[in-house]
Amino acid sequence: MNVALWVAAGLLAAIALAGGITKTVVPKAKLAAAAGGEWTGRAPAGFIKALGVLEILAAAGLILPAVLDIAPVMVPVTAACWIVLMIGAMLTHLRDDGWKFALVNLVYLALAVFVAWGRFGPHSFS
Repeated sequence: MNVALWVAAGLLAAIALAGGITKTVVPKAKLAAAAGGEWTGRAPAGFIKALGVLEILAAAGLILPAVLDIAPVMVPVTAACWIVLMIGAMLTHLRDDGWKFALVNLVYLALAVFVAWGRFGPHSFS
């Protein structure tokens, strides 16, 4: 189970890092033109960049606290925050793009629930 939790956290971290870098580096117009990125056309550029930075921090928070053994409780806390973020992403995609991208976010949400449950509960780092 520990390996499955590490794999899930690693996948979420990779997803968060890729999304965060994209939102912080790619221009708003290019994001808005991409499939699934239509919502960025209506969002302020500062919000998009801030969201990208939060995703990069989430990537770090899902892995580094446990690897460095510095406040490893931050792993499930970060997973719980990712759950909230994915609920917002699902609602946004349902409003703008339809169900296809919302289903992708649902998979990410399920991974985050698994990590939060496992690391807060039976397989915590303490």
